[in-house]
Amino acid sequence: MTGGRKMAEPPGAAAEDSWGKVDAAYGDNGLDSALFMENARKSSIVSRANSIGSTSASSVPNTDDEDSDYHQESCKESYKDQRRRAHTQAEQKRRDAIKKGYNDLQAIVPTCEQQDFSISSQKLSKAIVLQKTIDYIQFLHKEKKKQEEEVSTLRKDVMALKIMKVNYEQIVKAHQDNPNEGKNQISDEVKFNVFQGIMDSLFQSFNASVSVTSFQELSACVFSWIEEHCKPQTLRDVVIGVLHKVKSQLY
Repeated sequence: MTGGRKMAEPPGAAAEDSWGKVDAAYGDNGLDSALFMENARKSSIVSRANSIGSTSASSVPNTDDEDSDYHQESCKESYKDQRRRAHTQAEQKRRDAIKKGYNDLQAIVPTCEQQDFSISSQKLSKAIVLQKTIDYIQFLHKEKKKQEEEVSTLRKDVMALKIMKVNYEQIVKAHQDNPNEGKNQISDEVKFNVFQGIMDSLFQSFNASVSVTSFQELSACVFSWIEEHCKPQTLRDVVIGVLHKVKSQLY
C-alpha cells in the first residue's frame, strides 16, 4: 500500500500474534504452561456447569399451571358441595311440609284424636291418618246432602205457609168488607149431617147388593153395584132426599 496505509492483516495472523504474545509474556515472566492449561480447564468446567443449570431449569415443571389446576379442582368440589347442600335443604323442607300436613290433619279431623288411653302414647301411622281423613270427608258429604234435603223441605213448607197466609188474608179482608155475610152460612155440623145421610143411603144399597164371600165375588159385586146404584140420576135423587130431610130438621 502506498500513501502511508498499512495492509490489513488476516484474522489468523492476529490470533497467532496474540497467542505468541501470551507465550512470550508467560515465557518472560517465567510461568509454566501447566498454569495456562489449568485455567482453561476451569473455564470449561464453569461453562459446563452453566449449561447443566439451564437444562435443569428448563426441566422443572411450571408451578403456575399446577396452581391453576388445583384452583379449578377446588372450584369444582365447591360447586358439588353447594349443589349437594341445596338438594339436602330442599329435601328437608319437603319432609317438613309433609309432616306439618299430617299434623294439621290430625288436629282438624276429630276421628284422628286418640280416644283410648291405652294407645294414647302410640303415634298414628300416615296410612291411618289418610284413611280416617277420607272417612270423615265422606261423612261430611253425607251430612251436607242431608242438610240440603232438609233445607229444600223447609223451603217448600215456607212456600206453602206463604200461600196459606195470602189466602187467609184474603178471607179476613172479605169478611171485613161484608161483616153480615157469614150469618147465613151453614155450620160444619149441618155439612156432616148431609154427608152422613148420603153415605148411609149408599151403604144400605151397598150392603144389600155386595157379597163378601170371596175377593173375586166382592170385586164382581162392587162393579155391579156401581153400575146400578151409582148412576148420576140415582145419586141425584139420594142427595135431594137427604137435603129435604136436613131442611125439615132445621126449620
